[in-house]
Amino acid sequence: MGQRISSCIHPQAACSNSVSPFYADFELGKLISFTKKLLNKSDRYVAFKVNTPNPKTFCVTPNPLLVLPPRSTCDIKVTMQAQEEAPPDMQCKDTFVIQRVFARPGKIMKDVTPEMFEKDSGYEVKEVKVTIVYVVPPKPPSPVQEGSDENLSPQASVFSDKARELISKLTKERNSVIEQNQKLQEELRPPKWIS
Repeated sequence: MGQRISSCIHPQAACSNSVSPFYADFELGKLISFTKKLLNKSDRYVAFKVNTPNPKTFCVTPNPLLVLPPRSTCDIKVTMQAQEEAPPDMQCKDTFVIQRVFARPGKIMKDVTPEMFEKDSGYEVKEVKVTIVYVVPPKPPSPVQEGSDENLSPQASVFSDKARELISKLTKERNSVIEQNQKLQEELRPPKWIS
């Protein structure tokens, strides 16, 4: 789950507009959590700000404002409130914006303020947009044991055959959608110089 976000971090690297999305296991009525790894490949301190699309829905830990020492990493965890209904087409419209600035030497966590990330702050602000992709977790196996169709009535046997056909068709459709999704993700993947 922990995806890397390293564009905009290395001082010699150009800034990409987007990186790989947050992948979140979506289940109705349950908190949804996902992580991203922030990397500081530079020899300078870097301050980050994670802008949530909706603070009432999303919580960022350890903190939406943080400072990374040179050549270090930090995992951020985003927790989304439990959802009572599935979004249309299982698409999430929310987008996070992760900003970074090089902190002045000696800056520590308490010195980081939201004002540092404003365009006219005197800091060079870089940002990336991170989308959320819902992943439906696999269903647990059925507690009903599967047996042979020998003892089934003819009507139940026909139903069983239709169920198998439907399952087979749905499995093929699912595999096709997964393949299309992988192709689209490959197209959206940031350049290779972004870790």
